[in-house]
Amino acid sequence: MKRLGTIALCLLLAVLAFSANSVKAYTTFEEPLAKEVFDAFEKETGIRVEWVRLSTGEAVARLEAEKENPQASIWVGGVGVLHVQAKMKGLTANYKSPQFMSIPEQYRDPEGYWVGLYVGPLAFVTNTNRAKELGITAPASWEEIASENYRGMVRMANPNTSGTAYNVITTIRYLYDGDEEKTFSFLKQLDQNVNMYTRSGSAPGKECAIGETPVAIGYLHDLVRLVKGGALVEITLPRDGTGFEIAAMSLVKGGKEPVEAKKLYNWVLGPVAQGIIAAWYVIPLSPEAPTNDVYIQIKDIYTVDQDLVWDAENRDRLTARWTAEIGR
Repeated sequence: MKRLGTIALCLLLAVLAFSANSVKAYTTFEEPLAKEVFDAFEKETGIRVEWVRLSTGEAVARLEAEKENPQASIWVGGVGVLHVQAKMKGLTANYKSPQFMSIPEQYRDPEGYWVGLYVGPLAFVTNTNRAKELGITAPASWEEIASENYRGMVRMANPNTSGTAYNVITTIRYLYDGDEEKTFSFLKQLDQNVNMYTRSGSAPGKECAIGETPVAIGYLHDLVRLVKGGALVEITLPRDGTGFEIAAMSLVKGGKEPVEAKKLYNWVLGPVAQGIIAAWYVIPLSPEAPTNDVYIQIKDIYTVDQDLVWDAENRDRLTARWTAEIGR
């Protein structure tokens, strides 16, 4: 009996040792970036990251479904307004890491529930070969991309699953000074030009790069990466103003690996991870990040004045209305 007790104790210690060397994460980073970041963390710390890639909307839905039994301890990446919503739903935990205060105030939660990693403005991308075939030019404004010149030529994501697409809805609302009737009138006009709504916000740009659609809407850094990869596309920023994401990070409330999750959280805000993230052509927020790969600074872009709390509070209502009046 004593020997069985000793074996059981050894097995328990082995399980605890194993769990202490891994952390489960949800991420909204693109798979190659996620792998690069998490592999580097494991190499430096010895802590393995078991990660699942989800769109921003899917991450919130998963966290909500698992609220009573969280399956992840940290959520890395994803549009900040949905991190705000996750906080409101009681899905995340507050934590002010040593690097938290180094992030500019407007890009972090005052209570420490989320912290911004980088900024990415909405932009348009046009396949130059398809444009030549169709006799079109790259759209330069929201008004233009919704015009009859681009009937059936535009691809964007579905706002029910994509934070990128929800950012399109809120951007148009800000351009119309909060008038939702004008906003949805515009979205219905734009819908006539949309040939497909994708699950992920980065998918339309990738499909534009290979010629599946002449025009797409996405975040600037995703589109710049296509150009750097050799895609024959033209990027344009809406001259009438554009919204932007604050890609963020949160700890999951009740996560089973809180110590390891905090170690990963701290590390993502540190110089090694920030160097990896900055190389993906985003606009970084941390002073730890190098700026040599930054395509354009946020101060040089005409952006709308966003209210993240309002956007988070109204996401379910606005996406429900979009589904009822436009969704397909």
